[in-house]
Amino acid sequence: MCGISGLVGAGAADPQLIAAMNNALRHRGPDDGAVWADVEAGIALGSRRLAIIDLTLAGRQPMHSSDGHYVLTFNGEIYNHRELRAEVEASGRAPKGGWQGHCDTETFLEAIVAWGLEGALERSVGMFAFGLWDRKNRTLRLARDRFGEKPLYFGWAGRDFIFGSELKTFRQHPRFDPTVDPRALELLAARNYVPAPFSIYRGVFKLEPASILTVVPGAAPLTEPPLEGQTAEGVSLKRYWSYREVLRRGLAEPIRDEGDAVEELERVLARAVESQALADVPVGAFLSGGIDSSSVVALYQKYSTQKVRTFTIGFRETAFNEADYARSVAEHFGTEHHERIVTAREAQEVIPRLPEIYDEPFADSSQIPTHLVSAFAREQVKVALSGDAGDELFGGYTRYFTIARAWAALKRAPAPLRAAVARPLSRVPAGAWQLVGRRPYFGIKARKALRTIAYARNLDEVFAAFLDEWSELGSPVLAAGGCAVPFDLLVEPDTSDALRMMYCDAVSYLPDDILCKVDRASMAVSLEVHCPFLDHRVAEMAARIPIGMKIRGGIGKSVLRKMLYREAPRELFDRPKTGFGVPIGEWLKGPLRDWAESLLQPSRLRSDGWFDPSKVQCRWSEHLSGARDSTNALWSILMFQAWQDAAKPPRTSA
Repeated sequence: MCGISGLVGAGAADPQLIAAMNNALRHRGPDDGAVWADVEAGIALGSRRLAIIDLTLAGRQPMHSSDGHYVLTFNGEIYNHRELRAEVEASGRAPKGGWQGHCDTETFLEAIVAWGLEGALERSVGMFAFGLWDRKNRTLRLARDRFGEKPLYFGWAGRDFIFGSELKTFRQHPRFDPTVDPRALELLAARNYVPAPFSIYRGVFKLEPASILTVVPGAAPLTEPPLEGQTAEGVSLKRYWSYREVLRRGLAEPIRDEGDAVEELERVLARAVESQALADVPVGAFLSGGIDSSSVVALYQKYSTQKVRTFTIGFRETAFNEADYARSVAEHFGTEHHERIVTAREAQEVIPRLPEIYDEPFADSSQIPTHLVSAFAREQVKVALSGDAGDELFGGYTRYFTIARAWAALKRAPAPLRAAVARPLSRVPAGAWQLVGRRPYFGIKARKALRTIAYARNLDEVFAAFLDEWSELGSPVLAAGGCAVPFDLLVEPDTSDALRMMYCDAVSYLPDDILCKVDRASMAVSLEVHCPFLDHRVAEMAARIPIGMKIRGGIGKSVLRKMLYREAPRELFDRPKTGFGVPIGEWLKGPLRDWAESLLQPSRLRSDGWFDPSKVQCRWSEHLSGARDSTNALWSILMFQAWQDAAKPPRTSA
């Protein structure tokens, strides 16, 4: 695991500049750091290393291939590197001088020599983002893993093409222009995150998952993100894997028998857990006591010869405390369990650090407990396994069935009639809805769903509006012109609405919110997090499981539960799904109120010129009065304002 950076200059590369860019990522790789430059060619690469596999200098980067053809700066891990190395050797293409060590980066680099970049990617199982310089052809290629676990930004500073794991690298360049992109800000306000391919800065982009970007020296700067199949001057983009195609193949070749599905699920998930737990450093696992993390821990402990170290944090606020559940699960599996109860003050002390940790505005408030549990685990381990992505692959979010069910019941009614029924119900207090749903946040979500259904023309509009925190009032961003990244719900004609929503989350919310949150929260304390559910072989197998085996009787992850119940009694998990969060909404009314009001002052908003003060104050007043929970809508504004205060004041667009 590393932090990577690089530049391709219009003239000679500056080694001192790449060194500064590289050092900005020290937290991602505290164990080692190095830079490489070919001044004449105008290329410079940097790497900060968090050593996980092969702790010796044989794993140092940037790394040269044995034939001298390539130089690689690599962030991530190739989980099947042992099998890949054996395949390279069996093909007769092992390095002529012998392997330098047992690092997975060296294996991957020699696989590129053997089969080319796309051949190596096709054979590799892992999470990664990297820059590969072809010394013979003077071409740079950037690539990112299939689901987007590891981040990679790219753009231009003057005529220099630059890339890096975080935006900190860009701000080291003297010609970098930190102008905020209003489209990105509009998307942040709507979704609480900036989706790829955009970043908060104009002219800086996120490389999308499963993509390869090819750049040659002197490439003309782009003002818009590159599109696949449309080659700009010196820049081209190609996708090497498609989750949509994975789902289509799964629909065409479903697993018919549920027993077979459970058996195959355990086989592929256990293989993923085993490969991701291999390291030359201490490894543990996050454990919340929910279905996803418990499934990972169950298989980890089942096939481990030693006690697995598990970590959880809890809160004194009962509604947000899962520590008791996690402890019960840990006792059943016999793990070496570690628990820490965090006070509200300790959680709130993280908030001033969020702009530094996330580097661009990011507003999923579960970023706070994610950072806290990462810091807790890092006290004992260097790698932690996580249950992330179980919801997207197996139908865990309640919106997959509640929205589809509500729309099916109301869609045939004319819009005025729907509005006449839905709007009054949307005003029923959230507490009253809790008596019906008995799930955390059910009342808030029910009211929001009814408001969105009132005027929608189809389920796609319902889903988009449900995920847009400002869908009723309209965007609070003054320069808003309509979100530039529509939600992608296209799988196959006649695909179930639940599966379409799951797909949409897997290619947007998962990489741009969940995985971004985990990466920054963990790497800020130099912890590597592995997600076994995102082994692409697990995802491909899950795609073959029919939706009826995933969502049954208004409960998601049915087939995953059946696998877990073979290892532990269902009573341990027979409770409503809860999120991993903190009571930000209540804190904004109490201990964080002065901080929030200082950032939301109408005079400041007018002076900054980004947000409509009347819209923001409307939501703030509703939130304080209890008329409507506006936590998520306000948190995105607050995170942007805090980010502005932490960074140099960005210039508004002309």
